[in-house]
Amino acid sequence: MSFMNNKYILISVFIAILVIIIAICFLKNTENFGAQNKKDIFEDYYKIANEKIDEMTIEEKIGQIFLVRLPEENAEEIVKNYKFGGYLLFEKDFKDLSKEEVQAKIKRLQGASKIPLLIAVDEEGGKVVRVSSNPNLAKERFKSPRELYDLGGFEKIKEDIIEKSSILYDLGINLNLAPVVDVSISEEDYIYPRTLGEETEITAKYAKTVIEVSKGTGVSYTLKHFPGYGNNKDTHIESSNYERKYEDILKYDIPPFSIGIEAGAESVLISHNIVTNIDNENPASLSKKVIDLLRRELGFSGVIITDDLDMGAVRDDKEAVIKAVLAGNDLIITTDYINSIDTVKKAVNDGIISESIIDKAVTKIIAWKYYKGMVWNQI
Repeated sequence: MSFMNNKYILISVFIAILVIIIAICFLKNTENFGAQNKKDIFEDYYKIANEKIDEMTIEEKIGQIFLVRLPEENAEEIVKNYKFGGYLLFEKDFKDLSKEEVQAKIKRLQGASKIPLLIAVDEEGGKVVRVSSNPNLAKERFKSPRELYDLGGFEKIKEDIIEKSSILYDLGINLNLAPVVDVSISEEDYIYPRTLGEETEITAKYAKTVIEVSKGTGVSYTLKHFPGYGNNKDTHIESSNYERKYEDILKYDIPPFSIGIEAGAESVLISHNIVTNIDNENPASLSKKVIDLLRRELGFSGVIITDDLDMGAVRDDKEAVIKAVLAGNDLIITTDYINSIDTVKKAVNDGIISESIIDKAVTKIIAWKYYKGMVWNQI
C-alpha cells in the first residue's frame, strides 16, 4: 500500500512539473508571439507599395535600398540614373547657402526622381549639427540633448523637437537621423556628448518624448545606435567590441529602443560595434542575430538602417554591403554608391541575394514613403 501511495505521489509530482513547464513555455511563446504580431506601422500601405514595386525593374529596386551621401556634383543626373531611396546631406551641403537656395536645391533633387527621395540629415544638436551650423538657416546651433535637459527637462526637449522639425521640413528635409538614445553616464565615453547622459529609465523617456512629439511634423526621427553604443570607441575610425553581458544589454541598453518603438518610431539605425554577446563575429550592422533581436523580440516593423558603410569599422570588408542586405537591413547608408550597387547587382545575378530579399526591403521603404505622404513624380 505504501509503495502504491509513493508511486501515485511520484506520478502526481511529475505531472505537476510537466504542467508547470508547459505553462512557462506557453507564456514565453505568447510573449514572443505578441512581440512579433504588434500592428505593423506601415500595414495600411503595403498593398499600394506592392503595386508600385510590380512596375519597377530590379535596378530600380536595388537603388531604393540605398541612402547615399550627396555627391559633390551632378546629384540630379546621378539620382535619375541610379534611382536611390534618398540622399544624406552633411554640413558642407548647407554651408553659406540661404534658406531659399537650400529649398531650391532639394526641390531640384526631388524633381529629378520619379520615386520621392528621403532627404536626410544628422541634426542631433550639440556636437553633431548639419543644418543649424549655418546661421542663415537657424538662429543658433541646436543644443545637445544634455544641454536641453539641464535647461528645462523634457519640456525644453519638446520645444526643441518642434522648432527643429519646423526648420527641417521648411527646407524640404523629411528624415532626421536622430535621436541618439544610447545610454551613457560617463563623460569618458566617446558617445556621451551626443546622448542625454542619463540612466536607462530617463533615456527611455527621452526616446518616447522625441518620437511622440515628432509625429505630425513631416519629419521622421530615427532611434540610434541599436542595440546600444555603450563605452565603445569611435566606429568612424576603427572596429570596436562591446563586451557587456547579454542580460545587461537587455536591461540597460535596449529599453530606450523598445519604448521608442512602442511610441511609433518609424526607423532604427544600427551601429557598427561588434556586440560580442549577441554576435562575436560581425558588426551589429551586418549581423542577422542583431536584426532578429530588433524584429522578433522588440517587434519592430519599421525601416532598419545601417550606419554608413564607409566608416572605418566596416570599410575594409569587401562583402559588407552583401552582409548588410542578407542580415535584414532595409536601407543602407553609403558614399561609394557605384561599388555598392554593382556589388548588390552581381550578388543578385549570382543568386547570393535573392530578389525576394530585395523586394522585402523595398516594400518597407515604399510603404514608408506612402505613410509619410510623399508624392510620386510622373517622369
